[in-house]
Amino acid sequence: MSGDLVHGGALDAMCAAFPQAPEPWIDLSTGINPWAYPDTDVSQAAVTHLPTLSAREACREAVASAIAAPGHVLLLAPGSELLIRLLPDVIRPRRIAVLSPTYGDHVSVWKRAGADIIETPDPLSLAPSVDAVIVTNPNNPDGRIFDREDLETARQALAARNGWLIVDEAYADLVPEQSLAIHGGAEGLMILRSFGKFFGLAGIRLGALLAPACVREAMAERLGIWPVSGIALEIGARAYADTDWQTQTRAKLATASTRFDTILETAGLHPVGGAALFRFVKVADAHLVFDQLARAGIYVRRFNWSKTHLRIGLPTTVEAEARLKTALNLSG
Repeated sequence: MSGDLVHGGALDAMCAAFPQAPEPWIDLSTGINPWAYPDTDVSQAAVTHLPTLSAREACREAVASAIAAPGHVLLLAPGSELLIRLLPDVIRPRRIAVLSPTYGDHVSVWKRAGADIIETPDPLSLAPSVDAVIVTNPNNPDGRIFDREDLETARQALAARNGWLIVDEAYADLVPEQSLAIHGGAEGLMILRSFGKFFGLAGIRLGALLAPACVREAMAERLGIWPVSGIALEIGARAYADTDWQTQTRAKLATASTRFDTILETAGLHPVGGAALFRFVKVADAHLVFDQLARAGIYVRRFNWSKTHLRIGLPTTVEAEARLKTALNLSG
């Protein structure tokens, strides 16, 4: 069973690999909000018509308002993952410092593009000597948060040499005060935003790029005329405008993650990081614990670069918490 090492969410592969596991499976492998935005009804036009410019503008304005970004610097896309994959075709840095550990696609796409990659826990310190720095803020999987002043210092150093600071803010809706969105469009700065994580609607495929005009225009050309579906535009505009739901959800996730810490600590899995949607834990043998949980029908995230760390998403119900407690106790 190796497919899970690429991303979480491979529940079909898990069912095949562990056919004796009890059902229903509890999927805690993704960092996606288990309490998704509930108002997902859409108009018939969103399904049957091509996406309109007015629908795209309404969604773009809602996103910009929610994240406090200048509206004109924001380009909508079908998820931030596609933006990550297209970036090497838009800019051509030769030497890139990438936060390590972090979301794996940031390294893989630039390696395929032939860039010289420096994987480091301190990429900002290399801003004066590389062509681009890539960080995820808050980071996945360990939840690390970079100070905004430190990021700005790095951006200035990079911009002075026509370089780029690329900030993946897939989880920034959890901690909006840490976002650089207000500086979107600044020279040398690119920000990637994701809708699916915080709003819990990963299948909608909606994201955004905040960048200077030269990058936005090049990216828009590659995305095409109708990059985002009418369904995504309609739901996205509604969800981003619903600030009450966003505030209540942040509070709910904070409460749930605190309770989750107690469950993990009691079972001997020690959180060493994470965000409100997941915990990053350290254990003596992470792959052994992964297998034991999988045999109990519980799917968590393991990594090919560590045998001592797991990322575990929030259980959604009392019943799920009870199954997890039992399975963790069995795993020691």
